[in-house]
Amino acid sequence: MKIHHLNCGTCCPPGGRLFDGRNDGGAGHLVCHCLLIESDAGLVLVDTGFGTKDVARPHDRLSDFFLTLNRPQLKVEETAVAQVRALGFDPGDVRHIVVSHLDFDHAGGIEDFANARIHVTAREKEVADAQRGGAFVSRKRYRPQQWDEATNWSLYPFGGGERWFGFDAVRDLEGLPPEILLVPLAGHTWGHAGVAVQQEDGHWLFYAADAYFHHGEVGSERRSCPSGLRGYQRLMQVDAAARVANQARLRALSVEHGAEVRMFCAHDTTEFAALAGSPTPR
Repeated sequence: MKIHHLNCGTCCPPGGRLFDGRNDGGAGHLVCHCLLIESDAGLVLVDTGFGTKDVARPHDRLSDFFLTLNRPQLKVEETAVAQVRALGFDPGDVRHIVVSHLDFDHAGGIEDFANARIHVTAREKEVADAQRGGAFVSRKRYRPQQWDEATNWSLYPFGGGERWFGFDAVRDLEGLPPEILLVPLAGHTWGHAGVAVQQEDGHWLFYAADAYFHHGEVGSERRSCPSGLRGYQRLMQVDAAARVANQARLRALSVEHGAEVRMFCAHDTTEFAALAGSPTPR
């Protein structure tokens, strides 16, 4: 399998280094890190970032609250469908979308891929459809208009599966190669999951999505995170105890099995630049 790292949405929240830990200007820089996987089952997207309809009609598709807070740049060229074409592929060949969770900045491009089967935990789909969990935030974070035209869903139980480095894991995703797993990581949302991909050399890429937000939160026993991102994680969490516990487990995984597992999250620009081989946005 060949894996491409895509940024499917740049966000520039006010606060500079309070959000990204780097920029002294008025705005931080965050990415929406997605994957495009070339597999024997066709092309597989892991999350979609923002889609073409979000770019064309942001105030119809996204909440004004998060448009103001996150300040997404909403560029057509950053949409997954545009990047699939730029890589020389037909978007119709994207057969599967594995979704970590259905937040607006992870699921906006689902409807750009009419031929794709969408894989997500049943718990996440249930809560997102009902816009439950987190009161005010839940009514803003989930935007059913981003996926209400999609009909080809595969839903999976949350927990209780075969273990992966001590975590529950959902294996044998419908129609997908066995090297791609869902790893439940509740806390950010009720049905939030990471996605593990085993590479040909046996090592793993592990997309932890929004289980953490900054590279300083993993890789060593001490946690470091800019204050703005710490506050944002608390704002978005539905279960503080579960989020903190799972983040601690991820930190331990990154320290104890760093030679076997390359971990990254959804929004950290440093991690994205290292994996995509591109300059860190400034």
